[in-house]
Amino acid sequence: MHLIFALTVFHILGNIMTTPTWQALAIYLVLAANLSEQQALKQACPSCDASQICNCSSMGLAFIPPGLTAKITVLNLAHNRIKRIQSQDLQQAVNLRALQLQSNEISSIDEDSFQSLAKLELLDLSNNSLAHLSPVWFGHLFSLQHLYLQGNSYRDLGQSSPFSSLRNLSSLHLGSPQLSVIRQGNFEGIEFLHRLWIDGSNLSQYEEGSLKSIKEINHMIIGIRNVTVFSEIVRDLLHSVTWLEVRRIAFGITAEMQALRVMSSSFVKKLSFRQILLTDATVPEIASILEDMPKLAELELVDCRLLGTGQWKMQIQVKQSQTLKVITIEKLSIEEFYLFTDLQPVEGLLSLFTRITVRETKVFLVPCRISQHLLLLEYLDLSANLLGDQSLEHSACQGGWPSLQTLNLSQNSLSDLEITSKSLSHLGNLIVLDISQNNFGEIPDVCKWPENLKYLNLSSTQIPKVTSCIPATLEVLDVSGNNLKEFGLQLPLLKELYLTRNQLKALPGAAPIPNVVALSVRRNKLNSFSKEEFESFRRMELLDASDNNFICSCEFLSFVQHEAGIGQVLVGWPDKYVCDSPLAVRGAQVGAVHLSLLECHRSLVVSLICVLVFLVILLLVAVGYKYHVVWYLRMTWAWLQAKRKPKRAPPKDVCYDAFVSYSENDSDWVENTMVRELEQACPPFRLCLHKRDFVPGKWIVDNIIDSIEKSHKTLFVLSEHFVQSEWCKYELDFSHFRLFDENNDAAILVLLEPIQSKAIPKRFCKLRKIMNTKTYLEWPLEEDQQQIFWFNLKIALRS
Repeated sequence: MHLIFALTVFHILGNIMTTPTWQALAIYLVLAANLSEQQALKQACPSCDASQICNCSSMGLAFIPPGLTAKITVLNLAHNRIKRIQSQDLQQAVNLRALQLQSNEISSIDEDSFQSLAKLELLDLSNNSLAHLSPVWFGHLFSLQHLYLQGNSYRDLGQSSPFSSLRNLSSLHLGSPQLSVIRQGNFEGIEFLHRLWIDGSNLSQYEEGSLKSIKEINHMIIGIRNVTVFSEIVRDLLHSVTWLEVRRIAFGITAEMQALRVMSSSFVKKLSFRQILLTDATVPEIASILEDMPKLAELELVDCRLLGTGQWKMQIQVKQSQTLKVITIEKLSIEEFYLFTDLQPVEGLLSLFTRITVRETKVFLVPCRISQHLLLLEYLDLSANLLGDQSLEHSACQGGWPSLQTLNLSQNSLSDLEITSKSLSHLGNLIVLDISQNNFGEIPDVCKWPENLKYLNLSSTQIPKVTSCIPATLEVLDVSGNNLKEFGLQLPLLKELYLTRNQLKALPGAAPIPNVVALSVRRNKLNSFSKEEFESFRRMELLDASDNNFICSCEFLSFVQHEAGIGQVLVGWPDKYVCDSPLAVRGAQVGAVHLSLLECHRSLVVSLICVLVFLVILLLVAVGYKYHVVWYLRMTWAWLQAKRKPKRAPPKDVCYDAFVSYSENDSDWVENTMVRELEQACPPFRLCLHKRDFVPGKWIVDNIIDSIEKSHKTLFVLSEHFVQSEWCKYELDFSHFRLFDENNDAAILVLLEPIQSKAIPKRFCKLRKIMNTKTYLEWPLEEDQQQIFWFNLKIALRS
């Protein structure tokens, strides 16, 4: 719309403006118009943005949104409120392949609305309000294969064929409750249809030859109520339809059956009846017609009703069909099924059937005589019925179903597996048996089965464990949906095992089932499986372990992420394999999880940490030893202890002139020379010696500190022995801070022999400093100098 307006403006401006000017303006207006339409499309249908598929269904649209471009291939506008399709609506969508307009309110379509859609393959206009069909609509749809026109309000298809140009048409759905007439020529131009569906529930007039122009119809579906019109349609389709499906017709009156005799000449190979009505009176007539159909191979009755009890008044005495081999009956409603007879009149018609399906029809018994007449029956489906253990025993009587290979008894009322297996044990050709969704519960240890049984379905049968009742001849076993906690049966021939929806916590052992090719343990309680478990199944090609709560341990992750080719073996990998723990990765796909080194090698990391801690401690000990850290710690403790006491004892408590610190190796000089000289002086000095004056039993630290505090001076007799003596070091350790923290002259150093300050340990830093900065007394070896030494020492003690 915007584009048309822009083009009109171009034409006007072209007449009044110079060429370069109006061309530039024209380009600007085109771009602006396109941008405006694209914005409108994006607002009306957001999914169309940058996509080839536009899903605009159920958005309340009242018109086809503008801005559709050539890049769009699929446009879904179903379930909106569109009433009209205009010429320009789809003009730019030249590459459209599918156009879905069903369930709108369309009542008007411009004749050239679909003119640009030459590549369109599917057009759905069903369930709208079209009152007529125009051939012009479809005139340019050369590629159209699927056309849906049912559910509109047209009464006929026009005077000619609306579909004459649709040479590639494969599926055609048409009709409505208002369709009342089909005219000759309505289908001209159509030669082949894969499917033709006509809803003619109120069709009252059919012109002879209307469908005869179609040479081949693979599947014809017709919903009709008028038996006469139906017979006229069948007459035109005798040789063209392969599969005929009839819906919503009532075969209730015997007199109407004569009109259906035309079906006897039909080449239909498959005939389906859906939602039809049958009676005891019409069943024999229909059976007679079917027997005469020369190519009929399959008969299907779905969701039909039978009024009667099987007491057919006339014996079916017609030649037996040589082609009808398959019959399917589903959801057949027999209101008085409990009065139904034994079907003796049809016994003679059953001998050639190879496949019979009777589902959801309340069958509680198959008479033995019927079973014995099914001589060629290979496939029998009696699922979703009312068969019990005793009735099955009667139904599968001796001589019954002699050729049966596949039997489906699922969703019945069987409860004893021993009786069930015994009832079927004589079926020597039986290969496949489905007895799932019955309620067996506990199963015995020994059962008797058909000798050639290869497939057994015991899923959803409430069995808590499997026993040797399961036959060893099986190649396929399904025990899904039970309460199994383990599986250890010896089944050497088994190739496929299905254990879905059980309580297994680990894969079953491979030794009892060495030939398994496919294994399903989906939705169990499986936490992980190891490389050894996986590789023990040497012939495994498919493993379905999806939808379990996996513990994503390092070993499990390492295995599944690095095992070559595991992605081709695991069914549903990687989407269906999700971690349940650890908590940090819960919900993440197993293949995408990567745990840290600490999580994967916890013991190794702990060991490394322990080794590192030990090495650090060892290093600290070495450093402490080298740098005397222990000494500093001990001295700090002594200093703290000393700090608690007064720095200087009261005068009344000072009872010594000096505390003497000396080495035991120097005790002879101290005790025999120095003590005698000082304590016998006039006036005498009182010295504190550890040997003589320390209080016995008192902690040495307290003795040292108390002696220092009770002495005016501390006299250190220094020598090589002093420096090397552990005892002297111990004394100095606990007196060092007290002596030198006060920064006074309480210490007197006496060098008994020459000693270098470098020989003093570095930890006695203040002692070394005093020796380097203060005068000390040195004991002379010459006797004439000794008196001067004693004089100076006494002066130092009295200072």
